[in-house]
Amino acid sequence: MPSLTRRGFIALGATSLLAACTATMPAIPAGPRTPESLTPQEIATAINTVRRANGRTPWAYNPLLAAAAKSQSSLMASRDQLSHDLGTTLRQRVTAAGYTGAVGENLAKGYTSLEEAIGGWLNSPGHRSTLLSDKFVEFGLAVSRTAQGKLYWALIAGGSFDAWRV
Repeated sequence: MPSLTRRGFIALGATSLLAACTATMPAIPAGPRTPESLTPQEIATAINTVRRANGRTPWAYNPLLAAAAKSQSSLMASRDQLSHDLGTTLRQRVTAAGYTGAVGENLAKGYTSLEEAIGGWLNSPGHRSTLLSDKFVEFGLAVSRTAQGKLYWALIAGGSFDAWRV
């Protein structure tokens, strides 16, 4: 039976460690990243990093709110127009997506990354208030591109109506 040398032992250990890492670490997509390719986890991490940096609790990512946000970002991109109401209200969009709680919405256009969009919202008092609100507990975010490449962003935050009662 062959004996294990020190070099062989180190190589075996390193291989075992790498095998364990690849089984538990998420795969990193190859090639250039686009805003449209962001995962819900990446989006939640970006939003919650800003919230934590401002002393706020993290929000949960909600797929119903993300669907309503996608509806709005797609509509804005198709018309190349930034607006909260392009024939359908925020309440209509979230209800159609199946969400019944209280909501707030931040929109943006032209920013080429999520970090830029968040920065724009932080520099606007009304948008900052929504992004850092303690009354909301979850959110969805989407981005859509015009045929010319301009990006439209929609973030919808949600929570209980009880948080708004005085």
